[in-house]
Amino acid sequence: MIENKVAYITGGTKGIGFGIARILLENGVSVAFSGRKREDVMKAEKELQSYSGQVLGIVSDVRSLESEEEAIKYTVQKFGKVDFVIANAGLGIFKPVDELTVEEWNTMIKTNLTGPFYTLKASVEELKKTEGYYITISSLAGANFFENGTGYNASKFGVVGFTQAAMIDLRKYNIKTTVIMPGSVATNFNGNVVSEKDAWKIQPEDMGNLVLDILKMNPRVLPSKIEFRATKPAK
Repeated sequence: MIENKVAYITGGTKGIGFGIARILLENGVSVAFSGRKREDVMKAEKELQSYSGQVLGIVSDVRSLESEEEAIKYTVQKFGKVDFVIANAGLGIFKPVDELTVEEWNTMIKTNLTGPFYTLKASVEELKKTEGYYITISSLAGANFFENGTGYNASKFGVVGFTQAAMIDLRKYNIKTTVIMPGSVATNFNGNVVSEKDAWKIQPEDMGNLVLDILKMNPRVLPSKIEFRATKPAK
């Protein structure tokens, strides 16, 4: 069911995106992934090749529709099709609303919310051909607001609404759509340096295994929205 499929993952150079790419590669999926910085893409591609040779790193910025269209074109040129699209790229800037700048707001909205739209817009015709799967990575911040989170909350609440509405639009083409809302993940997000203190958190490979489980489900079922959290909070 999974072998010989092709996935495209945004924000795949590290963290959640890298973890998803690794697990999919280990399970026979060909993976194209993107990142904004060429050196990061090249480094990640080399690391991922240790799991499978069926990997392609692409320099793309999800804030540009043209860039995402090129990424999908390169994926199809390399692997012949696109079965799965995982819109993962995202960032967070956490400040009180009166201190958050217009530039910071726009950066989050363009990356976290407009980015998944551009990724879907660029790939939807290929997904129609394969009756594929579109997954977005939102956050528990897409359901729970908090201090200093106005821009981040707005973008992640938006991703949840966007993905669920897109699910209704796309299911007539037999395209399945899921939004995943993880809690704390052991990544370098927001300047974190991963260490033993992060052992209680969701790990990137846990996110990869969740995506793998979703993609392997019987086509008759659709987990349209998933909240995914650590079993226990930090001590």
